[in-house]
Amino acid sequence: MLSDITLNQRAFIIYKWFNSLFLGVSIGSVFTIYEPLEPSVYSLGGIILAAAMIVVAKFYYKLLNAYYFFRISLAVEFVILLMLFAFIIFSYSYKIALLIYIGYQITFIFGSYLVRVETLVFKNESILSRIDMAKQIGYLAGMATSYALYKGMEYWHLINDKQDQVYYIHFILIAIELFVIFFLFRAFKNKY
Repeated sequence: MLSDITLNQRAFIIYKWFNSLFLGVSIGSVFTIYEPLEPSVYSLGGIILAAAMIVVAKFYYKLLNAYYFFRISLAVEFVILLMLFAFIIFSYSYKIALLIYIGYQITFIFGSYLVRVETLVFKNESILSRIDMAKQIGYLAGMATSYALYKGMEYWHLINDKQDQVYYIHFILIAIELFVIFFLFRAFKNKY
């Protein structure tokens, strides 16, 4: 069960920092990517997301262990990596916008589960505090990086089109996501 998980805490905190850095850098790009989608897609996606989260919560009794914690975390990160590559390869279209929206919804299905397991694994308030601080610092760094990159592209007249800007940001997102996956493996190294 969860009590026998021995994670590399330092690597896990770095993993959470890079994970939040990714979120901060990517947050602005999804609005440009999602432009072709109709508002009804978000409603339907929200309904499916809520229903799927209920199903996941129903199976907590099976999922709240190290085996699933690692594998679901890894699956979520690989879904994100696949979405990034899909966007780089296929760029802008209705289909890619829908695919990326579905991909993010799949990762959100497990969001509550991953936070719940994280809290159960790291019972120490000091470690939980460090994890949450790393998340917020990573998110702030990601938002600042994103802002600087977009404004830098505009200021130096390198890339002014917002779709082109988002496209090139995805190369940075792939690099960040590879660090996310690397540190996730490092966090669970001794266990798996």
